Amino acid sequence: MPREIERKFLLKSDAWRSHVRQSQKMSQGYLASGGNVSVRVRVAGDDAWLNIKAGGFVASRQEYEYPLPLDEARELLALAEGPMIEKTRHFIEQGALTWEIDEFHGDNLGLVVAELELDREDADFARPAWLGVEVTELRRYYNVCLVTHPYRAWTEAERNP
Repeated sequence: MPREIERKFLLKSDAWRSHVRQSQKMSQGYLASGGNVSVRVRVAGDDAWLNIKAGGFVASRQEYEYPLPLDEARELLALAEGPMIEKTRHFIEQGALTWEIDEFHGDNLGLVVAELELDREDADFARPAWLGVEVTELRRYYNVCLVTHPYRAWTEAERNP
């Protein structure tokens, strides 16, 4: 059973920007999102994927991902629930690990989240100086939740965990 082990963090500063090696714009929409399962379509450049995640809003959960033809992905995105998630993903190499920094656009403009995929939940990793508070267990930071409760609608308390 494929598993994703991913930790999410806010950022203390923009110092991460000087370490970016690549950036890519992405659009994604949710075909289903209920209970502990979500089904997402993502388009990034000329590539597209169907993604299924199960297990809730935790660091370790089941993940299945399959490539899609771009034209079929665009057709499926038209069926998505709610608005699209629009973001630019920036990639930063740190040793053997890759940080993915998601800078959101549209209704989620202003939200920037760092993600790190690990081999084990308890894996040690170096924390860059620009890394802020961990938000892995806060469901509002998950893309599937940003569709129904976008960052622009958050209260000040929600923006400061």
